[in-house]
Amino acid sequence: MSAAPTLELEIDHVDIGYHGKTVVHNVTLGLRKGVIGCLLGPSGCGKTTLLRAIAGFEGLARGTIKLDGEAVSQPGRTLAPERRQVGMVFQDFALFPHLSVADNIAFGIQRWPQAKRRERVKELLALVGLPDYARRYPHALSGGQQQRIALARALAPRPRLLLLDEPFSSMDVELREGLAREVRAILKHEQITALLVTHDQIEAFAIADRIAVMHEGRILQWDNAYNLYHRPAARFVADFIGQGELLSGTVLNAHEVGTELGVITGHIPAGCGPGDAVDVLVRPDDIAPDPSSTIIGEVSAKAFRGAAFLYTLRLPSGQPILLLARSHENYALGERIGIRPGFNHLVVFAADAPQPASMSKAPRAFSES
Repeated sequence: MSAAPTLELEIDHVDIGYHGKTVVHNVTLGLRKGVIGCLLGPSGCGKTTLLRAIAGFEGLARGTIKLDGEAVSQPGRTLAPERRQVGMVFQDFALFPHLSVADNIAFGIQRWPQAKRRERVKELLALVGLPDYARRYPHALSGGQQQRIALARALAPRPRLLLLDEPFSSMDVELREGLAREVRAILKHEQITALLVTHDQIEAFAIADRIAVMHEGRILQWDNAYNLYHRPAARFVADFIGQGELLSGTVLNAHEVGTELGVITGHIPAGCGPGDAVDVLVRPDDIAPDPSSTIIGEVSAKAFRGAAFLYTLRLPSGQPILLLARSHENYALGERIGIRPGFNHLVVFAADAPQPASMSKAPRAFSES
């Protein structure tokens, strides 16, 4: 039987705290070589603190952090950041304004032979799509170009792990997703293991293979983007990822839930039996217009998205739901329209299910390559 592949990054039951208060709770996850991970969550959830601990800037109260099988952080022992072979791309790029682009990229490889150093700079400039920018200075670059140079500088020493701390937050929304895809292509070309911190799910979806949704210092789900959207493991994940509403329902049997939208078939949570109250997650793409339907929703709000409208509908009970419809289906505010449910993935939570903050056990969350 072959041994399991070594994880490039392994975080094992880690707690991090300040002044007696724990801010990261019992976190366990791992990344194999070449996998891009992401810590996703709102401000204050602990994701940047965890990233700083991986880099070596914060100590641990409990647990272990390993890089390529080597323990680099434990309570009372923290290997210095410069000895970890970890690259970092910061939110503000942190380029040296008095150095040229070439000298910025070469900053971390000053000890390399000159010819090898020059070749690496040339290689990286070509990789980030700026082959003729070697002699320019940071002030002459756009935000997107500065970000590419910051990435090239971090990649120059060929780190075993690259950390990216909110790298696109200072950019226009239109630029973020495109640049995130470019960064992903560069990391995959270099076969770099990377971990991104962001509060923006679009960035996370565009760049990461695996995403950890964090809330109040805990990882609630470590999964791919598709499963986070269609199979959220907790109410917070369902609310934070994408858009949707929770619709009250009653369990009818082992496979059916009765709701205001009719009887819906799907997986029922363990411990829920006939007569139990549940909440069903309804995404905008779970509902479709149907003039022949007897289920009616009143248009209370609408947002034009170009190829589609996002409607907020109010059911007779007052319950709001969202509907994503093609842009030529242009309904007026106050209009009553027929709708039908079309669930491909049914997500049901027990009505009295505990909130994510009460979760006490960290999931074993190792990545899939």
